[in-house]
Amino acid sequence: MKHPQKVEIDEIAFILSKEEIDEKLFALADEIRQKYLGKAVYIRGIIEFSNYCKNNCLYCGIRAQNKDITRYRMSIEQIIQRARLISQMGIKTIVLQSGEDTYYNSDMIAQLVKKIKEFNVAITLSIGERNFDEYKLWKDMGADRYLMRHETADEKLYEKLHPNDSFKTRVEHLKKLKELGYEVGAGSMVGLPDQDDLSLAKDILFVRDLDADMVGIGPFIPHPSTPLKNAKSGTLNKTLKMIALTRLFLPDTNIPATTALGTIHPLGRQLALKCGANVIMPNFTPLPYRSLYTLYPNKICIFENDIACAECTKNLVISAGYSVSNDFGYRRRFNEYITCRV
Repeated sequence: MKHPQKVEIDEIAFILSKEEIDEKLFALADEIRQKYLGKAVYIRGIIEFSNYCKNNCLYCGIRAQNKDITRYRMSIEQIIQRARLISQMGIKTIVLQSGEDTYYNSDMIAQLVKKIKEFNVAITLSIGERNFDEYKLWKDMGADRYLMRHETADEKLYEKLHPNDSFKTRVEHLKKLKELGYEVGAGSMVGLPDQDDLSLAKDILFVRDLDADMVGIGPFIPHPSTPLKNAKSGTLNKTLKMIALTRLFLPDTNIPATTALGTIHPLGRQLALKCGANVIMPNFTPLPYRSLYTLYPNKICIFENDIACAECTKNLVISAGYSVSNDFGYRRRFNEYITCRV
């Protein structure tokens, strides 16, 4: 007899292996999302405040060894001004994102969190692996969430893609963040080289077992200045299936319709909303920096007016048949629900 989790992995992998569009799966994911979370979509404004990074992840355009990139750092004052502007637009969550840039020390991040909390917003930090004392300080200062995607739960693949890092370390950080009381975000890329459907199935079961409060799932898009420049991109269909399956296993978690999906397909984010996603994270990085935060190439919405994303994103949500939420977007936990079986 197979172990129960082995059965789940095989079942998920089988669904992912089918090339046809699975309308029944997508409809079920949307039904579950609406049952637990309604039709409201949370808007979260991102400030990408630095593209310096000490790491050399093989897929990432801001990796330390990329010499073809113009680096930038926003000042504390610039970040605070931008956060104030986002809050004035009625957006209730601000995401502070950067590469792993230790120029911004513990006290600087604490200062940012303390000041931005005065704008009556929730704060998500997405700044990579730092030490546990820093996580505690920032939580004490008022940080609400921490986004740290695991990228792949296949341990061998993770360590191949992340030189001098380990999957075990990433898991330890995610668990510590939960212990400290953060809402914790994980998530994965779809279509990485050497990634198979069993690897993707592990990603879904990993976020289920972690009980992740946020799960970001997007397609791999090769960057021309990385070692994976000649690899194939992840596909829309398989990424949508991953979102839908994740919704079935975590009915009340928050799942964004990622910008990367909008990059590989003009309706990628709208389709994600119809497959179980309930969050959109528009980019409010100011000019001239927004075009320089190039995790992957051809990113959408980087040359438009740098505050136009608010109204555009709201229109996108409405056009897809959903409504825009005006609250802070904390996870609406349900003590009892039956995880849907595939």
